[in-house]
Amino acid sequence: MSDDGRHGLVIIAFVGSVFSPYYALARRRHEACDPLQHNAVNVSLYTTTGKRWTMTERGGGALRRDAEHLQIGPSVLQWQRNHLELRFDERCAPWPSRLRGVVRLFPDLTPSQSWPLDRAGRHRWRPIAPCARVEVRCSAPELRWQGRGYFDSNHGEEPLERGFVGWQWSRAILGDGAAAVLYDATAIDGAATTLSLRFRRDGGVEPFAAPQAVALPPSAWKLSRSVCADPGRPCALHRTLEDGPFYVRSLIDAHWLGEPVLLMHEALSLRRFASCWVQAMLPFRMPRRRS
Repeated sequence: MSDDGRHGLVIIAFVGSVFSPYYALARRRHEACDPLQHNAVNVSLYTTTGKRWTMTERGGGALRRDAEHLQIGPSVLQWQRNHLELRFDERCAPWPSRLRGVVRLFPDLTPSQSWPLDRAGRHRWRPIAPCARVEVRCSAPELRWQGRGYFDSNHGEEPLERGFVGWQWSRAILGDGAAAVLYDATAIDGAATTLSLRFRRDGGVEPFAAPQAVALPPSAWKLSRSVCADPGRPCALHRTLEDGPFYVRSLIDAHWLGEPVLLMHEALSLRRFASCWVQAMLPFRMPRRRS
């Protein structure tokens, strides 16, 4: 949700079962498996002194939901009058510790449009709140923070690894308070989809010409990553936040639309994700409980 990394704190919250090894195994065994039996809240907290990660999967008995409310075990995501609130109370993995707190996200705008990520339209992306103010208050660990953030959603008609080889994604906060997002997805058949959109604070959405791709140093897991950046301007890795066998999350210093920006960047390899050795490793970071 929050990606204002220059102030030393980044908190990312994710809800879903898309990267669940248990859901992947159930699909391999039986195509009609119920995704609602595989629910998780992932909260990643990065500070200047360390990081914490939690992503415990729970069964359908731990799920409660309606149009404005989603509860998975002890964590609750709910729309209030003018903001989205996430209350989380989770155990970290693989090193046990508590991660408890509340994140409030106040959208500047809420576009209703979604965009296809593939030619067939089986996978779509919706930036629910591309520009937002965020407040974070944690009791474990004890901290408070406020800054800028972002909230989006992906949905599809098939598992991601059946549709894509992988993608590179970036987002920046521009000097006028607008947000710019760039998606560069490669389909399983090799077709490329590039989305480069600027979301103005007055609600307008406009495409911009995607800058040229610049190669970045590979991750510790030898995952390749690249970022689009204005030609002839400096571009460098600022900080790697998450480094896994199929996914790497980074902060990048670059230039977009003629101005310096700090990019939140992710590189995803779905070929790696689908491999047997990665699937065998994932339960160490994503334990499962029945409720």
